[in-house]
Amino acid sequence: MRDILHKSRATVNSKKRRSLKYVRWMVLATVCCGYSSLHAASPETDRRRPNVVIFFTDDQGTLDANCYGAEDLYTPNIDRLASQGIRFTQAYAHSVCCPARAMLLTGRYPQRSGVNTWTQGDMNTPSGANMALSEYTIAEMLKDQGYKTALFGKWHLGADKDHGPTKQGFDSFWGHRGGFIDNYNHYFLHGDGYHDLYEGATEVKDHRGKYFPDEMTRRAVDFIRTNKDHPFFVYCAFNLPHYPEQADSKFDERYKEMKDPQRQSYAKVVSTVDDRMGWIMRTLEELELRENTIIIFMSDNGHSTERNHIRVDNHKSGLPKGTKYGANGGGGNTGKWRGNKFTYFEGGLRVPAIISWPEKLPKNATRDQTITAMDWLPTLRTMTGSYLPANLKLDGHDLGEIIHSVDAPSKYAAVHWMFGNDWAVLKDEWKLIGKGDEARSLGNLRDLKPEMKNYLNEEPDVAERLKALHDEWLKDVQPRH
Repeated sequence: MRDILHKSRATVNSKKRRSLKYVRWMVLATVCCGYSSLHAASPETDRRRPNVVIFFTDDQGTLDANCYGAEDLYTPNIDRLASQGIRFTQAYAHSVCCPARAMLLTGRYPQRSGVNTWTQGDMNTPSGANMALSEYTIAEMLKDQGYKTALFGKWHLGADKDHGPTKQGFDSFWGHRGGFIDNYNHYFLHGDGYHDLYEGATEVKDHRGKYFPDEMTRRAVDFIRTNKDHPFFVYCAFNLPHYPEQADSKFDERYKEMKDPQRQSYAKVVSTVDDRMGWIMRTLEELELRENTIIIFMSDNGHSTERNHIRVDNHKSGLPKGTKYGANGGGGNTGKWRGNKFTYFEGGLRVPAIISWPEKLPKNATRDQTITAMDWLPTLRTMTGSYLPANLKLDGHDLGEIIHSVDAPSKYAAVHWMFGNDWAVLKDEWKLIGKGDEARSLGNLRDLKPEMKNYLNEEPDVAERLKALHDEWLKDVQPRH
């Protein structure tokens, strides 16, 4: 069995080497033929390549920033980012963490990379589901162009020691490989618990008591300072506002009059993550890098309504049985949209999203076209002048036309989601939600109360067309063995 696994990994790595070889050949060919002076290797070219920073927040709901209409929330840095760029109103990620992160990093539906279930969280357990090493990520794309690359925060695409960020294009990784951690003891809290804090693939055991969002943000700032004279890519995968809702106490006073305790707890962690984004944005400004830095902000799914507590004695974290650590039943704001994390209603899928590049892109603009997390890779490919392997099939689209024109159409004929046996497909105003081979709900986004009415019996033809789209899509994206 061990020999079989070794051969399988060797085959995967061989494929990746062939892809990288193709990329290098394409870069050389383009330079030699003179198609683009952007790729000529020189210190001046490197200095002019835009830096890239991605802020990916965790469980930040559909409208949960002041610039999205949540006037009870204090989010000055997200709001400032919106004023410096383009804010999208119909941006989709996924209903849960793992597939959203695969979409973001690969520009492809997560089923193509084998991410259709919860990935392995604990490195010290037998190998479970991990994103396929054959996937070509944003980090690999930019690294092949000479960028310094780093991930600080949450990976959640598989914890196996032979997988992970440093196997997928990141020069540096500091954070947790699984789904979430307590911010002070750095333990995953579901079940019996396990310690989850790593630098690369090496466990970090000497940070107990240190606040994780601060530690990851400081490292991001240090990375930027160290690489200020070189193009860099920093992926800040924050673990907030995901539970446990352990906020910076400086926001206690700001929200002390908020009546709803669920909203109050949630608001504090939203403001905390906004504040840490501000640390990084101010560093870019201080180093005079902000004008030529592309910043992308997005959440991975809608807000959580989970209630959790430790259910066992002798939990590995040391916390006593009965300790509550969930999202207190909610606190997010979806406006007219129905749903939350784990659902395929809009409140589970539709998330805040912004892109800003002051030197090149419009400012203080809003776009209502449909976009997804898969669009960032092809968009960054164009903006950075990067290349991709010739045989790589992307599902996302370059957002250039939409960014520069309010009238440019969305490039999606339909958008698909799936996790396990649950799935959804959106086309125009209709969304069909199902499980396995059964369609269960047909909703309309143009209703006064979107998706509240199930049209399955009234619009069987619409349901049939969307089910056929799902079936066709599934045949395309499922890995072929």
